[in-house]
Amino acid sequence: MAGVEIKEIRKSYGAVEVIHGVNFDITDGEFVALVGPSGCGKSTLLRMIAGLEPINSGTISIGDRVVNNLPPAERDIAMVFQTYALYPHKSVAENMGFALKVAKTDKKEITRRVKEAAEILGLTEYLDRKPRHLSGGQRQRVAMGRAIVRDPQVFLFDEPLSNLDAKLRIQMRTEIKELHQRLKTTTVFVTHDQIEAMTLADQIVVMQSGQIEQIGTPLDLYDNPVNEFVATFIGAPSMNLLQGRLSDGRIHVGDRDYSGPLGHGLVNLGIRPEHLLLTDQGLAMEVKVVEPTGSETMVFLRFEGQDVTAIFRERHDFKPGQIINLRPDPEHLHCFDLTTSQRMI
Repeated sequence: MAGVEIKEIRKSYGAVEVIHGVNFDITDGEFVALVGPSGCGKSTLLRMIAGLEPINSGTISIGDRVVNNLPPAERDIAMVFQTYALYPHKSVAENMGFALKVAKTDKKEITRRVKEAAEILGLTEYLDRKPRHLSGGQRQRVAMGRAIVRDPQVFLFDEPLSNLDAKLRIQMRTEIKELHQRLKTTTVFVTHDQIEAMTLADQIVVMQSGQIEQIGTPLDLYDNPVNEFVATFIGAPSMNLLQGRLSDGRIHVGDRDYSGPLGHGLVNLGIRPEHLLLTDQGLAMEVKVVEPTGSETMVFLRFEGQDVTAIFRERHDFKPGQIINLRPDPEHLHCFDLTTSQRMI
């Protein structure tokens, strides 16, 4: 195993720069997720780590080697793709052992490694089957098994769960996390799904427009976003932003005011849906849609022309058009500068 160091990486297509001087380190054995909206550069960055995409400047190191000019086969990495990329005419065992066969590994060693990976992934009884006879989840396990048998220093996952249905995605998330806990191989995982990132990663790198917005643990990003982009991207449903005015350490929203930082001007008061409290002394909001899920009730509301989402663990019989009063929990307030979008508290 080995760590990965990304230093001042830049990537351009012609005159258009798509990765703008990115820097971050991945420690040995760490699971890091790259997240962001489509087109933010996360898959391009992963492909540069893999050697599938050349870089314009900067350095990529795996372990103690700078790998900028090394082909993928010499970087000691294994990549799991979104599309599985299995050979349809080969059996599960042949697919899993193919890279070792190309590398002229001893047949007995290939058999041993394939058998061991199959046991880890629950594929032992499927080793003689062709990919067409497997479910989507089983095919993804085969793709993972093909990576495991190579015993690489780094695993690279490029949105591996995006083709699976919702139930299977949850199951595969658990299996990938268990796999990492067992093998402790350094892992870089690209996804646009922040729930996948939150549940899987030790550290999350949040990207937008080819730049890093914030790096941190899942809960640190959730509790302490540095700006509105991170605040609204991390968390589902996303953080509510209520426009207000900051004056003398108070944030004025509607007919209420809340403790804030020093300063003056227009701001957005940020509050998570679960931190809106039902009370007689809150902000008057109109119920638009109620979504009961059993374990909780999600309510979509309107407040002074702004959309607001609230989540309640208790069951409430709210009706569309009803006016309810919600108070932002003062222990969980965020204040963002309206001009810069940066968090002030």
